[in-house]
Amino acid sequence: MYGGGADPLPIQLPFNVLLKRLKQGRFLSTLFNLKVEGQDDVRVICRGVQRDVVKDLPTHVDFMRLRRTSKVNLFIPVEVIGEEQAPGLKKGGVLTMVRPEVELVVTAGDIPDHITIDVSSREIGDVIHISDVTLPEGAKPTIDRDFVIANITAPSGLVSSENAAEDEAEEAPAEEA
Repeated sequence: MYGGGADPLPIQLPFNVLLKRLKQGRFLSTLFNLKVEGQDDVRVICRGVQRDVVKDLPTHVDFMRLRRTSKVNLFIPVEVIGEEQAPGLKKGGVLTMVRPEVELVVTAGDIPDHITIDVSSREIGDVIHISDVTLPEGAKPTIDRDFVIANITAPSGLVSSENAAEDEAEEAPAEEA
């Protein structure tokens, strides 16, 4: 455990507890309240897990101390809602997640478990950018540009037939001349 203006502190965790937490998921973006004997309770976040190269079991974990007001970069998963109502998907479009996780700078006391995109009114060809998403208060993306999170594309069979029709239309006038 390191950071927070205090000396690094080596700690030991029960292996089974650590393994169970790792398998639950979102371990690297979860804020923990760590109690160490003889120390004050401290809020920490995992900054790295080293694993055995053969067994893939954890051998070392780095925790960073945080204050509630600390800013931290985390990858936050993207949740999609409105897929059943989306006109573009009903027509056979395909939702492509360009970024299933978005890296945000968030306040340690207000870490969101996900951000939500609504595709209920989206058509084929629509693109969802980060500017279309309502981010939690105090959160901002680490990338400055308006990047793409997801898009709705035509199915590949439909794209191929449209391209073939366009190619035929382009060739036809050339033959007449």
